[in-house]
Amino acid sequence: MKHTLAYLIALLLALPAPLHAADPSTATTFGFVGSPNIPRSLQELWSGFEEFDRTTPLEIEILKEWEQDGVVCRVVRYQVGVFKGTPARVAAFYAFPKGGTKLPALVEMHGGGQSASLNSVVTYAQRGYVGISINWGGNKMSLGFGQEAWSGPQTDWGKLDATHPPQHNKANHFAGALTPDEYTLDSVDSPRNSNWFLVLMAARRAVTFLQQQPEVDATRIGAHGHSMGGKLTVNLAGIDKRIKAAVPSCGGSGDLLESEDLVPGGSRTKRTEKELACISDNAYLPLVNCPILWLSPTNDFHAHIDNMAWNWRNLPDDRVRFSISPHLNHHHTNEHAVTEYLWFEEHLKGAAFKMPQTPELKLELKTTDGVPRIIVTPDSSQTVQRVDVYYSVDSHALTRFWRDGKAVKSGKQWQAECPVMNTEQPLFTYADVVYETPAKYRTGPRKAGQELSGTFAVSSRVLSAGPAQLRSSGVKGTDKPDRLIDDGARGWHDWYLLNWGHPPLWKATTRKLKDPKWRGPDGATLHFEVNCQSDNQLVLTFNCNAWGAMIPGRPAVDYTVVRNLSGAQAWQTVSVKLSDLVCTDPQVTSSPDNWQTVTEFSLSPSGTTVIDGRKVQVSGKAWQGQREIRNLRWEGGEYSRPATAGAPLNPEDFQKNFNEAIKKSLEQEKLDRK
Repeated sequence: MKHTLAYLIALLLALPAPLHAADPSTATTFGFVGSPNIPRSLQELWSGFEEFDRTTPLEIEILKEWEQDGVVCRVVRYQVGVFKGTPARVAAFYAFPKGGTKLPALVEMHGGGQSASLNSVVTYAQRGYVGISINWGGNKMSLGFGQEAWSGPQTDWGKLDATHPPQHNKANHFAGALTPDEYTLDSVDSPRNSNWFLVLMAARRAVTFLQQQPEVDATRIGAHGHSMGGKLTVNLAGIDKRIKAAVPSCGGSGDLLESEDLVPGGSRTKRTEKELACISDNAYLPLVNCPILWLSPTNDFHAHIDNMAWNWRNLPDDRVRFSISPHLNHHHTNEHAVTEYLWFEEHLKGAAFKMPQTPELKLELKTTDGVPRIIVTPDSSQTVQRVDVYYSVDSHALTRFWRDGKAVKSGKQWQAECPVMNTEQPLFTYADVVYETPAKYRTGPRKAGQELSGTFAVSSRVLSAGPAQLRSSGVKGTDKPDRLIDDGARGWHDWYLLNWGHPPLWKATTRKLKDPKWRGPDGATLHFEVNCQSDNQLVLTFNCNAWGAMIPGRPAVDYTVVRNLSGAQAWQTVSVKLSDLVCTDPQVTSSPDNWQTVTEFSLSPSGTTVIDGRKVQVSGKAWQGQREIRNLRWEGGEYSRPATAGAPLNPEDFQKNFNEAIKKSLEQEKLDRK
């Protein structure tokens, strides 16, 4: 016995010590946290969740119940878990068709600064789904347009703080901070200290909530979310096999490592080994085995398109589809937004509708004339309405202008040429294939700010080639600058449109002036013609150096020009010189020296300007007649300056831009709901 005991003691002493000791207080209150080691992988991070989920009651509270439009609506709250001896509870909107049983269900996760959406769960309930929209951020929950916010019990994270923006904790545990403080689970650096982990746990518990409801078919549960909710959707689809279909919107693109030199674009951020292994989308994406639809525009600040192209490259085509709106940032066009609805119809309802396959995209660099060629082969199982081929020569994705290759049909394929001005620029390309929406999905319940579209768009993967690859393939710089920016023949095809349903607030924006092909010559005057049938005004806004794209380290600035228009049936000309531009920052009293730093150009009846050193809000009138311009062009000046190229912002400046982008997105969403 003595020898046996001595042997056991020696064996125990020989075992390697844990890398870090877990906080003992969490081990007694949170079943699967009590590991002796800090998690180094997703498997370790989530080990024991199923047992915890099975044995930990949800303690469901029905805080309010009512009916509207044949839908039963509830404000509910459920327990995520008990952390540091205190329960953490998340409030949510829950809705289902009255009398419905064994229905497909959806978990919705809102974005940063947002709150749970009653409109979304009611809309999907009217479409035949059960829905729960979790209020993980703890912000006020709206009971509907014109209604007061919910004033009853709210999300309460107890002794933690996973709200957004944070209600108590000054540290940002969504931005990679794994260091401990009084609001974290562990008392040492740990992935469990990330708020992404906490909110994802709340989402997994929401799936459990749905499984326990009599209205729900537990085998048909999907997930969707926007912005931060898009990342959560990707992560949930990866870690929780109960999710049978997913649609992340504007989130989940993953991290791009500095060592990935095969990608000419991309947003490269430094991540620790723990973050990459346990928090980054990169860890979750290989685990996704349910059908997943990437729904995000080309210029999204939160879901970097180049990162997605690289990190999603190994997801097989039979599992993934893409729907990419051109030119937009953090929004979708209607023909792209409708794909979310269609995706769930196919994969959760088993509808007769089938989403077409991802179009095959081929980028040919070795051509006889040195001009790159793009070949698109769409799925022809449904009638193709049109094919739009887009390409860009700009490595800065957030301010990148996507040129239209003007694809031409050739048999079952579409072809487009994409000339470059020189081989010092990279090349990026993708295609949208547009189909007719089945009749039953063109009308009916719709989300606030959206219209059901008569067409829907399925996108190809995004391909790219760096300068070295272009040169080695024999690509030649054949393209030239063009003074005619937009003749207006295709309407707003090269622009993105916001507030289009609000005649005094509509805005049309293009990044075409940033493209070196259409960049303004030094000293040139900008001209265009506009049709305005009643007296009004037009605010021209020139956003310069957005995201540090043109002059790294310097802030973005807006310059505006206000032009009064006389009501007439005839076209009238608007002209703008550099000296006309007024900075919206009263501290900047001079006009820009040239047009080189313009990243966006916008037109609207409303906007902001400065008069006598003070900011003034210009309130336009409702626009009468067609909203259209033509012959946007440069006159005069010389092409004397070389094209400039931007560089990544430092982390501090990037975060400032990021926070401002979130603020603008939230303001836009308020307008969309009106």
